[in-house]
Parts: sequence; structure tokens; C-alpha cells
Amino acid sequence: MAVSIDLSGRVAVVTGGTRGVGAGIARALLAAGADVVVCARRPPDHPVAAAGRTARFRALDVRDAFAVAEFFAWVRDAHGRLDVLVNNAGGSPYGLLAESGPRRAVRVVELNLIAPMTVALAAYEVMRDQEGGGSIVMIGSVSGTRPSPGTAAYGAAKAGLDNLARTLAVEWAPAIRVNTLVLGMVHTELAHLHYGDATGVAAVSRTVPLGRLADPAEAGDACVFLASPMAAYITGASLAVHGGGERPAFLAAARSPADPTPSTGPGAGGAG
Repeated sequence: MAVSIDLSGRVAVVTGGTRGVGAGIARALLAAGADVVVCARRPPDHPVAAAGRTARFRALDVRDAFAVAEFFAWVRDAHGRLDVLVNNAGGSPYGLLAESGPRRAVRVVELNLIAPMTVALAAYEVMRDQEGGGSIVMIGSVSGTRPSPGTAAYGAAKAGLDNLARTLAVEWAPAIRVNTLVLGMVHTELAHLHYGDATGVAAVSRTVPLGRLADPAEAGDACVFLASPMAAYITGASLAVHGGGERPAFLAAARSPADPTPSTGPGAGGAG
């Protein structure tokens, strides 16, 4: 039986919604019928659209608390309400912590933890007293649940973001639900910056149990679910969309040239 989620009449904001994962989320919300506003520091190269509908764009630096407050006041005035916030804006360049220095680490934490908290607080002021409350989805990362060499500050911020979501879910219940979407590797238009050419993407894909990177649309589908009445009893949760995570390194390390198939018998991997 096919299940269709209808978000018609709902107003959604997606931060960093002009490209990559954010654009995929915005398109999924548009396809579900929501009125979508995307924000970023710069406008998209092409309008974010799906199902014959187009998201509105408004420039915003989520690190600017005053601008964030003005933005959500505009959303309330322009649309009358705010039903869904997807806190997606974030990211980090690669660099070992000791070599990158504390200033860059602070900037990364500001973008990936402090800014989403500021945005969530501004959205709360719109959602708190309206009929039906609202739903906030934090876009987390597997980097916040496992060691994150090369992006240490980013991983720490994402771990904090998940904790923040769980806490806000308690503080803002029952009117507002707050959940985290924990993403693994996603194949966006910027994938080559992280994984190299098609050969590199294919090699990285083989480390994922499902054998591929996620598509931004799949992150979008998960957000639509968390924002919908189907998730009405889900709050303070972390939904992993990572294709099974990462294949344990010991499976590859245990292979011998003569036998490329890892052992699957009792005690494999040292677990008795």
C-alpha cells in the first residue's frame, strides 16, 4: 500500500536550502505540498523547485542573531505561521585540529552548533503559541557519533546538536517536536570535493553496507516524514539515514590474499 504524505498548507523553512542536501530537502517538502522558504548567504544558481512549485529565497547568514530574528519575523508576517524548520546549514573544511588552530575550530562550532540553536530559538517564538505547534529537524551527521579525524570540531558540534535536540524536545513539548536526522555520506554536486572523481566515489561507496552514497532526495523524504502527522509521537529521536553506517575495518583487515572473504563463523572479529 502506497503512503502519501500531504503537507499542503504547511510552511517550512530550510536553512542552507539552496544546494546539496538542503536543496534535496526543500524539493521533498515542495513535492509534499508545503510552502517552502530557503535561506543562505547567497541565492541559488537556479530556483529550488519540484512538482511545479518553487521555494522562496531570502538571504540570511545564520550566524547573525539579529538577522535571524528579522528573518523569522518576516516569515511570520509573510506566511502567517511556521510549521517546519529544517536546521540544515553547516559544514566544515578538512583539517587536523592541531594544524588548523583554535580560531577555525571556533568558527566551525559557531556555524554547526551555535547558529542552529539561535535559529531554533527564533523559530520557537513563531511556533510556540500557534495552533498545531511545529516540528524542528536538526540535520546531524555520523561525524557526531564516531571519531571524526580531520573534522574534529564539526563532529563535536554535531554531537552537541543531537544533545540540544533531545533537550529542546523535552523543554518545548508538547507543542513543538524536535528530532535529529543523522546523515551519512550523501552524493551531492559537491561530492568531488570530499571523495574525488567517480573512482573515488565508487571506492567510498563500497565502505557503506548498502553499497552507495545517499541521494539528497532520501534525506528529504526522511525530513518529510519527521515533519508530518505520521511522526506525531516522535520527538527527541535520532533517525539514522546512513545506509547501514560504515563497514567495520576489521572485516577488510582480516582478509588474506588467498581468501578475500572474511570469516562469518562464531567468534569472527574477536567477539566470543
